[in-house]
Amino acid sequence: MRNWQVSIALVCILLGIFLVAQLRTQQAKGPASLGRLDALSELYKHSEEQRELLELEVAKLREQLTEQEKASESAVAEELQKLRILSGLTSLSGPGIVLTLDDSKLKGNEDAPADMYLIHYEDLLLVVNELFAAGAEAVSINGQRIITTSEIRCAGPTILVNSTRVTPPFEILAIGDAQTLQSSLEMRGGVLEPMRPWGIQISITQKDQITVPPYKGTINFKYAVENRGE
Repeated sequence: MRNWQVSIALVCILLGIFLVAQLRTQQAKGPASLGRLDALSELYKHSEEQRELLELEVAKLREQLTEQEKASESAVAEELQKLRILSGLTSLSGPGIVLTLDDSKLKGNEDAPADMYLIHYEDLLLVVNELFAAGAEAVSINGQRIITTSEIRCAGPTILVNSTRVTPPFEILAIGDAQTLQSSLEMRGGVLEPMRPWGIQISITQKDQITVPPYKGTINFKYAVENRGE
């Protein structure tokens, strides 16, 4: 036999031995590899189930968060509306009275000064204070809403309400228990009694429904600041 034939035979024998060994190795590893694949498949399936559960939980939490945000917004809006009402920044309607005051048509004489027959800013102040003391929830004078910072003062021959000039007749609207408001104004020794001898024209009408306009000015505090301390 020639040398090259021997070499080829040896190579074929070695190749056969290597293939047989490789096949046996694959056969030995086969069951273990399949078991590992099954374990990985189960793990992947479990992970997918957990992911779906987490996605459902996240969606539920998002829905709850949205509901909480809506509830918070509604509560804040409701509180702001209450503050606007208390501040006089919204118009209000309800039962109450319409009080009209006008200067006297009587002529003065030497024994009484002419200004006694006129309505003064002090008269309006007394009337407004009496109305609030009697439970009025909203008051206006000639369309000017009266709030805590409102001013009623004399400016020469005119009266200013909220820095707006008002002239007689003065129409005062007050929301509240109509009978109580009227009785407080007309009681003996009350704010209206001193006006009557001078002929000041007074008219009080009870209404089932009146509308008091909102405060239209600006609200500024020059000295007061919010106290955030205990």
